[in-house]
Amino acid sequence: MKIITNNKKAYHNFFVSDLLEAGIELKGGEIKSVIGGKISLSDSYVEIKNGEAILKNCYVAPAENQSQVESLSKRSRRLLLHKAEIIKLERKVKEKGFSIVPTKVYLNKGKVKVEIGLAKGKKLYDKRDVLKDRAIRRDIDRAIKNE
Repeated sequence: MKIITNNKKAYHNFFVSDLLEAGIELKGGEIKSVIGGKISLSDSYVEIKNGEAILKNCYVAPAENQSQVESLSKRSRRLLLHKAEIIKLERKVKEKGFSIVPTKVYLNKGKVKVEIGLAKGKKLYDKRDVLKDRAIRRDIDRAIKNE
């Protein structure tokens, strides 16, 4: 499994749980761009419409040697999930006020996969607590290392 990109912003802005692996429907030269790492998940999210999971606002750079230049680099892309998984996600999003965010894109046996998770928004004080804990842990590790 080769990780292409991570969505660090998702873990900073949300509490992420219930991770799922989904395939992604790509067209033409997009696959070359994704394998080359020219994809950005920041500010992207998953929306469920008509029984389909759709990845919105995900940037994929156009391929360099693509015959037709497509300016649809932020188009909506369908995620390939089982119907039961989509129904489960849809129920949780409607009930509890969760949203669905992509956390990483990776290659698995030659196929591009997207890891998505249920996310609940963090408040500002939650973000501060996480940063504070990380700084304390870093200081403790330094002190142990220097002894």
